[in-house]
Amino acid sequence: MNTKTPTLRPSLKGIRWRPLSNVCCGLPGLATVAILTLLAIILSTIVINGLSGLSFRFIFTIPKKDFFEPGSAAVLPMIVGTTIRVFVMTLFVMPVGVITAVYLTEYAATRSFYTRVIRAAVNNLAGVPSIVFGLFGVGFFINFIGRGFDSLTRQSGPQLGQPCLLWASMTLAVMTLPVVIVATEESLKSILPGLREASLALGATKLQTIVRVVLPNALPGILTGGILAISRAAGEVAPILFTGVAYYMRDLPKSPTDQFMDLGYHIYVLSTQSPNIEQTKPILYATVLVLLLLTFSLNAIGIVARARLRRANRVGH
Repeated sequence: MNTKTPTLRPSLKGIRWRPLSNVCCGLPGLATVAILTLLAIILSTIVINGLSGLSFRFIFTIPKKDFFEPGSAAVLPMIVGTTIRVFVMTLFVMPVGVITAVYLTEYAATRSFYTRVIRAAVNNLAGVPSIVFGLFGVGFFINFIGRGFDSLTRQSGPQLGQPCLLWASMTLAVMTLPVVIVATEESLKSILPGLREASLALGATKLQTIVRVVLPNALPGILTGGILAISRAAGEVAPILFTGVAYYMRDLPKSPTDQFMDLGYHIYVLSTQSPNIEQTKPILYATVLVLLLLTFSLNAIGIVARARLRRANRVGH
């Protein structure tokens, strides 16, 4: 007697092929390939055309005023100015963004009128064009706060009531604030409620729970918001156009009230005001490559710190 169980073989006769479904499933893959291909073309073009203009002198010297000539072109003041403004912007935007996100997530009532107003303001702020932030920086930071402070202290000349590194960084902080708030909110919401409940059950206050339990576990996500803010602010030109950037400076900025040179604005000048485009093109590509490398380096610092925090959290748990 044969006791073997008959093997069930799948049959293709009952399967209904849906061409539209297959096409819809393939479109995301095609879109991903197209995006990666376009990114590879852009990066390879910049690297191929920019490597010829890179040199030790180009990166570590101060250019002459006629920086359209290959022999006098350099980007040291632009690298320093871009790095400082991004660093100062981060010092301002991260505390304000994290505190706002903590309030919206941990304290504010979901259906409260004030909560809805704050969320609507954050969403609208994210959609404002960058040039509007530049005009806001001139009107609020320079004319209102800066000149008001100068008039109160009775300075002989304008100290804060003029474009400078401080106001450019503050303007960028306002522009990138929604990015930090949204990323921090999502990170705080991902923390398990059980951690909060366990801390409160052990006698900790709500503030102690947030500071010692919630924020340390949400720190990798908070750093993600900082990385996104740095990525957006590093190449922005419009917000700093009226608030602090200079066409040319012989010296590096020494205080927050000094103007500064910037890689993004320098690229704009090279591409629009050069008397000989073909002669300036290697300098332009080399400057773009330096800006990309600087942005990647600043992001890499945050990415490494985030990876170490995540590894430490896994070990701690």
